[in-house]
Amino acid sequence: MTTPDPHPRPTSAEGDDRTAPEAAGALAWTDDHCHLHYRDAAPEAVAEAVAVAREAGVARMITVGCDLADSEAAIAAAGAHDGVYATVGVHPHEAAGGIDGIEALLAAPHVVAVGECGMDLYYEHSPRDAQREVFAAQIALAHAHDLALVIHTRDAWDDTFDVLAAEGVPERTILHCFSGGPSEARRCLDLGAFLSFSGIITFKSAQDLREAAALCPIDRVLVETGAPYLAPVPHRGKPNRPALVPLVGAGVAAAMGRPVAEVAAASWDNATRAYRLPA
Repeated sequence: MTTPDPHPRPTSAEGDDRTAPEAAGALAWTDDHCHLHYRDAAPEAVAEAVAVAREAGVARMITVGCDLADSEAAIAAAGAHDGVYATVGVHPHEAAGGIDGIEALLAAPHVVAVGECGMDLYYEHSPRDAQREVFAAQIALAHAHDLALVIHTRDAWDDTFDVLAAEGVPERTILHCFSGGPSEARRCLDLGAFLSFSGIITFKSAQDLREAAALCPIDRVLVETGAPYLAPVPHRGKPNRPALVPLVGAGVAAAMGRPVAEVAAASWDNATRAYRLPA
């Protein structure tokens, strides 16, 4: 499987490597986008990541499928752990392979969304036409099965919005690892989408992203790690993990000018609504 890296991997490390950030406290968090099963991770490694996350206050995790085999692995990981859910989809990097077999997985236990799917014109590992076709097909699946849609977009805002306009925006649509600025945020919010923020929000260079978070209504914000990528400061450059969601949430809270506890509670409720999770 092609690496589902939404952004270049950081190259410089910062700070220490604490497992359970103090920011967790008694707050409950949802990591609404991670790859627990990444590269066929051993069951023991997945179990350890889940246990460490729970110690940090991350009680729910959504592990994301990027092609057929990867989606099957996501379902298996979700089935093995309480509080873990799966998505089923084809990443734009894998679009050239089509979506055969994806629909059959949507009825599996613990599946809560279609995706991640979308457009990636930064790497363009699959031809643009194939990306558009496969993205459109997965939007149709989300409509047909009344599932949430998880979107990946990079250097492809206009194409992404064009496909959504043509196919119709599913009622529960999530812009995963949102990395746009205020103008892109407004366009997504106008479509009724949720914005899911990753550890990028803690990077010094991400001022536009923080401005986007500042205008995001509290009832549309989600937090994610995207693990194993994009670890937040002070872990930047190291492997990411769901246990670091509280640091992402703290970064989102700072950008929004809200208490961390408010962002934790709101993002929990928003994930419950967006993915129809047990509260």
